Amino acid sequence: MIPIPLRDHNPTSRAPFVTIMIILVNAVVWVFELQRGVMLAVLDYGVIPAWLLRGIREGRIFVEELGWVHLYQEVSHPLSILTSMFLHGSWMHIIGNMWFLWVFGDNVEDEMGHLRFLFFYLACGILAALSQVVIMPDSTVPMVGASGAIAGALGAYIVLHPHARVHCLWILIIFVTTIQVPAWLLLGMWFLSQFFIPTNSGIAWMAHVGGFVAGAILGPLLARRSRRLARRQPAVQELRWE
Repeated sequence: MIPIPLRDHNPTSRAPFVTIMIILVNAVVWVFELQRGVMLAVLDYGVIPAWLLRGIREGRIFVEELGWVHLYQEVSHPLSILTSMFLHGSWMHIIGNMWFLWVFGDNVEDEMGHLRFLFFYLACGILAALSQVVIMPDSTVPMVGASGAIAGALGAYIVLHPHARVHCLWILIIFVTTIQVPAWLLLGMWFLSQFFIPTNSGIAWMAHVGGFVAGAILGPLLARRSRRLARRQPAVQELRWE
């Protein structure tokens, strides 16, 4: 079992305003889903790959819990890519996603700055959704979740801070303990585990893969290299004085 991250030992130099804002927006949207009905919200605002590619907004789809239903989505098919990023299907879905974002998102935001991190997050979410659409173009199952965008943050983190120590909870049957592992090992295990998710699991695993790869590529491009160099400067000066 992959260890569950509790916190990382990787201090930041600025408050993660955008990370906090994203978490709050997802929480507000979740309350909206609960009030509207999670299933109805997913149908109205999720990405339906077959509809997205064909430009369809209204039609009949088969929902396992409901059977055949006639659906008219509340948003246009391109906009559903954006709205789906802030929807979730269950309490565990949103809690897990927001926790990973809280643990790893602040350091990525610290490297990029607030506005660039917001652009990065949305871009990774869009590319993640499109990755899933490409491999399942005929699917009429609505796809929702911030997992793809957050996978982008994980991809950026593993490139920008591969040796950061992550404090984790490790549960092995009845054995429970905490361990510290380098980020490259924890996030690398998470990435590889996506390829072992069954295709009929209902999990959009390719969105996770696509988001992670997008983040690993975009992360270094958007990170403030000068800021990382400035952080190393005191150590260089100290060595000079020695």
